[in-house]
Amino acid sequence: MNYLVVGSGLFGSVFAHEAAKRGHNVQVLEKRDHIGGNIYTREIEGIQVHEYGAHIFHTNMKNIWDYIGQFAEFNNFVNSPIANYKGDIYNLPFNMNTFNKLWGVITPDEARNKIEEQKEKIHLQGNPKNLEEQAISLIGLDVYQKLVKGYTEKQWGKSAKDLPAFIIRRLPVRFTYDNNYFNDRYQGIPIGGYTQIIEKLLDNPLISIKTNTDFFSNKEEYLKSDYRIIFTGMIDQFFNYSLGELEYRSLKFETEVLNQDNYQGNAAVNYTDAETPFTRIIEHKHFEFGKGNKGKTVITREYPKKWTRGDDPYYPINNKRNKELYSKYADEAKRDYPNVLFGGRLGQYRYYNMDQTIMSALQAVKREFEE
Repeated sequence: MNYLVVGSGLFGSVFAHEAAKRGHNVQVLEKRDHIGGNIYTREIEGIQVHEYGAHIFHTNMKNIWDYIGQFAEFNNFVNSPIANYKGDIYNLPFNMNTFNKLWGVITPDEARNKIEEQKEKIHLQGNPKNLEEQAISLIGLDVYQKLVKGYTEKQWGKSAKDLPAFIIRRLPVRFTYDNNYFNDRYQGIPIGGYTQIIEKLLDNPLISIKTNTDFFSNKEEYLKSDYRIIFTGMIDQFFNYSLGELEYRSLKFETEVLNQDNYQGNAAVNYTDAETPFTRIIEHKHFEFGKGNKGKTVITREYPKKWTRGDDPYYPINNKRNKELYSKYADEAKRDYPNVLFGGRLGQYRYYNMDQTIMSALQAVKREFEE
């Protein structure tokens, strides 16, 4: 069979790789001038720069860790971001180091008592109804006001009182002195960056790649062809927004090469006050333990922004309205386009981590070729 894969991110590239392994011809279309989707990295001053935001691979699924390990060697990077609130530095995720800095508490019981004391003062009733109430019920008023409220409202462009509670329900809160952000057993950054992974996934004579090629410039012809289409773009755009626009959040990146060895001493520093316009600064060399040219470092500031057509969509906004609208598009896709498989974060309108994207792609491969 001939496959047309729209998008060369993780989902599309894993599917293309597996299809070609089984002897199928695959044409990959990529609208950008490079492959890799949002995990694309490029070398600047000997440093692998994450062009579309920081990507730390983490998973509890050994089969997924083993799968990605075929295409790159991973280092032992552990994600330990810090928060900068008006010049004061706090450890993330919220743990005993954070609570000690805020309140001077030393033991887990002291920290729990402090949180309970703050919750009682604001008289939370029943189940949390929004993100603000959910956050305060987890970590108290001080942590919420300094480390959650400003950052979250910048990230989503809405008041925390207008955001659903589930966004923060799985917020890591630890009553240990442990700064590892993830609980996953496997974690790291590919030595030499992520782009090599996509290159190796697509390195097969049965796979051809076209960059700078927009599927929508020739959509009807592709749909009339004998291609089985794997579409990883926005599902609402595929239907020309006929049922309405799904909502997304976008990002603007401001990358700068600095003439110094070490700018901030950590890979990620979150700016949690409301006044700072960006949410975080990434210093890319710290993902690979200081690699790079002497006297040089590369930083990227991330500015969240409202998505409008033409912007890159980064985060689906999974509120009730958008979930219902996505379901309508998904139903229409099944009914009218049985020869198109919608996949990935945009095609399935859900927030996938990288391991979840790979798992979803492999599940699609199993349904396509083995069931």
